[in-house]
Amino acid sequence: MLDLISHIVKISSCRDRTEINAAVVDAMVNLFHPQALTIYRCYASKGKTVVFACAGWRANSRFVHNAYLPDQQYCQPIERDPLLQRCRKERSAVFEPLADGSHRIVFPVNRLNEPIYLLDLSLTEEFAADLRISLMGLIEYFDNHIALLEYGESDTLTGLASRKTFDKHLFELLGKPAVDEAPEQSVKAHPMRRRGTSGQESHWLAVCDIDHFKRVNDNFGHLIGDEVLIMLAQVMRQTFRFDDQLFRFGGEEFIALLQPTDQTSAAATLERFRNAVEQQIFSRIGHVTVSIGFSRLMPNDTPTDVIDRADEALYYVKRQGRNQVCGYESLIADGRLVARQVAKGEVELF
Repeated sequence: MLDLISHIVKISSCRDRTEINAAVVDAMVNLFHPQALTIYRCYASKGKTVVFACAGWRANSRFVHNAYLPDQQYCQPIERDPLLQRCRKERSAVFEPLADGSHRIVFPVNRLNEPIYLLDLSLTEEFAADLRISLMGLIEYFDNHIALLEYGESDTLTGLASRKTFDKHLFELLGKPAVDEAPEQSVKAHPMRRRGTSGQESHWLAVCDIDHFKRVNDNFGHLIGDEVLIMLAQVMRQTFRFDDQLFRFGGEEFIALLQPTDQTSAAATLERFRNAVEQQIFSRIGHVTVSIGFSRLMPNDTPTDVIDRADEALYYVKRQGRNQVCGYESLIADGRLVARQVAKGEVELF
């Protein structure tokens, strides 16, 4: 019991998903000695569910990957594993006997009737009943702790990640902190790639602004304006890939961080989103549009650097009539925007 309390205290001190996952793996290994353990984070998008093995225990070695950056080499469609798929459908713990006499058990952590995490354990047949009770209690605590963390990380209206979490996400995309770890050796972070890319592509940041949103609030009221924001967030989730990171940055402004791809593909992704918004019917209003400016993430960028560049592209779109997508780099290359050198050596615009 004292060991369980000690691990709960350690988990409760964590304010980061990656750290929480590592602490839960430590607790389960030390207290319950599973033969194998995987914590999956679940992403539901476009009618499909993808699971990301973000932490676990294999062959007497712990692995922990950055829980905010789902590296595709550790991701798979949930239907590839029948027991995980069954757990998703039943939304409750499921188990199956293994050939060596042990049992594999999968526990879901559900939100709005969908799993957001799956905890997959292989336990010996002799696993005692009192340990099962303690295991269920630890999983329930993990569920509650994740719920509190999500409340702090999410925008309360749209459910997207909030502005206060943006800097952390961006710095992790830029590779400032270490993101993967193993117990006795450093594991290099693997760059995330879109399917079919060469590895030479970049992350992209897009600033998306609802056109004439003030008119919506003025003509229909703020409650209807809030409905527009909620529906736009839903369109974002349906349009972008599961590993693209989406934020409500404030007011009617949203940000998308795209995983590595080339500029043409990034522009096509954002154009698909722009078109999806234009085609969407918003209740009581009809149609709204968005203007989008985007820019490449550079290795030495700060959040301000890349947002400023994307904003310049966004302002250009607004000056050209709105409801368009423009990339900062293309605008500079085409001479539609002019860059100048400033004293500290950075590139800014007139």
